[in-house]
Parts: sequence; structure tokens; C-alpha cells
Amino acid sequence: MKYLKVIAFTHKQIELKELGKLVLCQENITEKLHAAKGHFGIDEIFYLSTCNRVEFVLSTQHKVDREFAEAFLTEMQMGLCTHSTQTFLDAASIYEGQEALNHLLRTSCSLESLIVGEKEILAQLRKAYDDCREAGLTADKLRLVMECVVKGAKEVYTHTNISKNPISVVSLAYRKLKDLKLCSNARVLIIGAGETNRNISKYLQKHKFSNFSVFNRTLSKAQQLADDLGGEAFELHELKNFKGGFDAIITCTSAVEPILTTEIYSSLLNGDTGKKTIVDLAIPNDTAPEVLEQFDVNFIEVHSLNEIAKKNLQERYQELVHAEAIIEQNIAEFLVMLKQRKIELAMRQVPEKIKEIRNNAVNTVFADEVQSLDKESREILEKVINYMEKKYISVPMIMAKDILINN
Repeated sequence: MKYLKVIAFTHKQIELKELGKLVLCQENITEKLHAAKGHFGIDEIFYLSTCNRVEFVLSTQHKVDREFAEAFLTEMQMGLCTHSTQTFLDAASIYEGQEALNHLLRTSCSLESLIVGEKEILAQLRKAYDDCREAGLTADKLRLVMECVVKGAKEVYTHTNISKNPISVVSLAYRKLKDLKLCSNARVLIIGAGETNRNISKYLQKHKFSNFSVFNRTLSKAQQLADDLGGEAFELHELKNFKGGFDAIITCTSAVEPILTTEIYSSLLNGDTGKKTIVDLAIPNDTAPEVLEQFDVNFIEVHSLNEIAKKNLQERYQELVHAEAIIEQNIAEFLVMLKQRKIELAMRQVPEKIKEIRNNAVNTVFADEVQSLDKESREILEKVINYMEKKYISVPMIMAKDILINN
């Protein structure tokens, strides 16, 4: 385990906007990693970059400390000034051996993420490793580490509730909307083309909703979202004149005054008396209180969703104990596997040596005696020798593993 080292820069010590300075350009990332690998004599390396972390995972016998990390960052040519480099080094976390494995397992299970329970980190970690493996930057040692990390993460996500209950307002809003059982051709008005509405639109599109009208102050942004959804785009001021009808409104703007007034809402209904749905994710709300008082509406808004999110987040944190127990078990199993692996590597010449002894015995030492045997006797001798050969190969291997593991 001593070979495993991790240099980590994460959201816990560094502001997210600052972390971006450590992200390597995709165009020459492989070239830089190969250069650093050769310069420092690193056996294996891979690089992980997400929205809240930049990490370098190494397999090396060299001591990895602050001095090494400084030289490493310099070699990676990140374009940092001396002051920035020192700031990042002061905030770096360096892990070694079992502590490094524990860190990678906790990271893959999202225990080290901004949002506990987000599964995306496992996919990001696997892709980072796979990219470096395909580039020839990793080999057997990090392969074994990653097998352990992936296995442990899958067990945590399968056997705990750490990711079961959503905690993002967007996913909660969509679940509420889904519970209302709108048909896939429901007419959906989207007011605002910012990130929140773009994200909830992805959920709707994924579940085959297809009838969209997008309104935004800037028409180009409305058009971009409408193009993604296969819908129509309008400037926000056209909302009061829209006569296309609707079944649901999703709104999230930065307006300080309500967008959906009673006058505009009544105009949008255009005589329709059916119960409609409003998903209002704006703060303050885009929907005037009078709309809810005067019209029959299914209303989904941020405040109630935040309460659910807080409850779900608390439930996720309660699952940490179970997740950490699974991680401990996987580390223990990995240590046993490493011992077995050492035995396999140390004894991989045993089969070849035994075969040499067998061939020497049959073809040289006892060649005359074997040749004097009749066909049936030679066949019996061959069976006996084959049986003995297998036992002489397997028994020492099993005994050696048992001795090493039990001691």
C-alpha cells in the first residue's frame, strides 16, 4: 500500500472559482502527465477534475510531501504565479497508503462531495482513470486500486439510502410535477431561460414531454432553449398576448415583481376553466399571491421544496455510518487481496520449475525405464505424473497464502 499517493485540491479548503485555475487543458493533458511521470520517475498516474476537486493519484515509491507537490505543480506548467502556487499548496491534502485508499473510496461514494449522495462522482472518477489507462499512464497497481474503489462505491449506493432521496430543488420539483400525471403532450409554458429552467427542461424532455413554449426577456436565450426542446420561443412581453393555451407553467426569473399577475394568468387561460399547474422556482416568487387565491392551481414552489430537501439531506447524512462501515470492509478485503497478489507474483515461476523437473525426469533421468514400459503402463504413469504436478503447483500456493494472511 505504500506506493499509493494522492495530492488533492478540493472545495473543502479552496473556493470553487479558484479551483478552476488547476484544471488542465484537455488538448495537452496526456502529454503533460507523461512528462511529469518520466521526470519524477512515477510508476503510474491519473488525474481527476470535477466541479469541486482536482486530484492526482500516483503509484510511486518516492516520498510525496509539500516539497514534491510544489515541484510537481511546477512541472505540470499550470501557469500559476508563485503566490497562487503557495496558496494552493497550503490548501492541498496529501494522502498515502491506506489513508489514500480510504480517501478514494470516500470520494467515489460522494462522502467527500459538496452534495452527499450525488452519484456523478463515481462516473467521473471511472472516466478519469479510463482516459489515463488508455493513454498508457496506469498499469496493474492502480488497476487493483480502482477495482476496489468501484466495487466499494457500488456497494454503498446499493446497500445504503445515501442517494435515494433527491435534494436538489429541480429534481424535487420534477418529482412533484410527475406525481400530477401530466400526459407527455401537455402544453408547457417555460418562463425564463436560465440554468434552473434549463435543468428542469432536461427532465421533461427525458420523459418525452414535447410541447413547449419558452418566454424570456432576451429572445436569443429563449430561442436556444426552445431549439433544444423542439419548441417555440417568445420575448417575455408577448406572454400577455399568448393564446396557445397551457397545462403547466414552469417559471424562474430574476424579476423582483410577479410575472404571473391575475390579469396575465386570466389571459393565458383564455376561457379554460380546468385546473392548471404552476412550478415557481423563483425567489421571490414569479406568481402573484392573488393568482393562487382566485384560480384553481396546483402550486409547486421553492419554500416547500427546500423543506423536503433539508429533510432528505439529513437522512443522507444518517447513512454515513453505514457507508463508512462498507468502506472499512472493502479496505480490509483489499489488504488481504494485496497479500494474495504478492504470493501469486512471488510464486508465478513455480509451475514452470515443476514442469522442468517433470520433463527432466521423464526424458532424461528415467528415460530408459519409461521407454521400457508398455503403452498401458505409460498412460497410467502419465496420469499419475499429471496429478502430482497439479498438486505440487496448487498446494504450496494455497499454503503460502494461508500462512501470509493468517500472520
